[in-house]
Amino acid sequence: MHFFQVPSKTQYSSNISIKNLIIVLTCFGCMIYLVCSIYLAPNNTNHFHTSVSLQDDNLTSQTNLDHIVFGIASNELSWSKRKEYVKLWWKPNMMRGCVFLEKMPPSSSNGTKDESLPPICISGDTSNFRYTYKGGTPSAIRVARVVSETVALNHSNVRWFVFGDDDTIFFPENLVKTLSKYDHGLWYYIGTNSESFTQNKFFSYEMAFGGAGFAISYPLANVLARFFDSCIERYPHLYGSDGRVHACLAELGVGLTREPGFHQMDFHGNVFGLLAAHPNRPLVSMHHMEAIDPIFPNMTTVKALEHLYNAANFDPHRILQQTVCYDRWFSWTVSVSWGYAVQVFDKHVPLPNVERVEESYAPWKRSHTGALYDFDSRKYESDPCRRQLVYFLDRISSETNRTKAIYKRKTSEECKFDMSSPRRLEEIRVLSSKLVLDKQQLLAPRRHCCDVLTSTWGNVMEIAIRECKEDELIYLQH
Repeated sequence: MHFFQVPSKTQYSSNISIKNLIIVLTCFGCMIYLVCSIYLAPNNTNHFHTSVSLQDDNLTSQTNLDHIVFGIASNELSWSKRKEYVKLWWKPNMMRGCVFLEKMPPSSSNGTKDESLPPICISGDTSNFRYTYKGGTPSAIRVARVVSETVALNHSNVRWFVFGDDDTIFFPENLVKTLSKYDHGLWYYIGTNSESFTQNKFFSYEMAFGGAGFAISYPLANVLARFFDSCIERYPHLYGSDGRVHACLAELGVGLTREPGFHQMDFHGNVFGLLAAHPNRPLVSMHHMEAIDPIFPNMTTVKALEHLYNAANFDPHRILQQTVCYDRWFSWTVSVSWGYAVQVFDKHVPLPNVERVEESYAPWKRSHTGALYDFDSRKYESDPCRRQLVYFLDRISSETNRTKAIYKRKTSEECKFDMSSPRRLEEIRVLSSKLVLDKQQLLAPRRHCCDVLTSTWGNVMEIAIRECKEDELIYLQH
């Protein structure tokens, strides 16, 4: 019979030492293997999980305008007029980037440089690229290559590349705030669709429309630029530049991250309804300024936009943010689109209906589906005497710890009314503190509340905007 033999103390210590030596040697071998794998393995920077921007030492610092490079697509013929739109938002000595033209415009041939505008860059030759879309324009290839040519400018300390057209206007502070939500070391393609169902159906719901502007994070843009020319050769049949960018990003497996503050503005005519019911997100961009009416009455398009930017200078994050409150005495419904307009309905309108976009605009495409849009809407009342009253921003000023915005009516209809009607109101004053968008408000936005002040009397209404209480509901309280 075999019995279990207990080892002596000397044998036991010897066995322990051998085991420890084996463990140490095994760990040492694993460390050598790991180091060799990192340094000798093929370059795998294409994996978005680890594609951080190594040029930026302080990845945790706050994103600002210094971290953004712009690529603006234009052409020689349109630049002379549309540069007035770029002047509205471009901040000299604070922004980097280029306006890309196919050749230098005559106005620049004398060598003088307009310091209020971004520098002009001349696009590379694209005559060797095929373009087969019938009825389209081959310049779409040149415009698409603005992406790779902007990356090739080789700016330092870049987190985001932002692209747009010469008639795209940006709100820089809100652009920065929106992008700051995202980790710029990861692969991001950020923008928005068209508002038009027909446009989205024809092009793609996964494509960021170029006129609205879109952003690509630094590591993704670098990878995209390396193979972009070879990629667009596979898509000669596509119509536009943004379709080519989308296709090449799709080949990398990257989808669109939608941000509702970007606006393609595929409308004609009066876009009041859209601006007065802006999403509860910072206003980032607007497009097609020449296709829509001036956003303020009795002004040119540029003057109207200057008026909006003046309000944004006082409180950029609050611009166009909608706040709704109710006058309990008369059962009026009041909707403030800050820095733009105040609507007063002479009846109780539930909040979800006020949030709907009023169909004040004309469709981008005249077809049986052209009037279909991808947002909630309500009908436009054709009878001005049954329509809500609209008071447009007149002026704005700073007071102690708050701003005071004055809104006035710009039209006058011959309608019968009594003293219980809001038609007696000639002026609306809106008081608010400066909106601070911290990370919580950016990631989980909540609409602000407002009060019709008891000081309201006669032909003037005063409204105060404030943060809602934790359990506060926005509805008509009788």
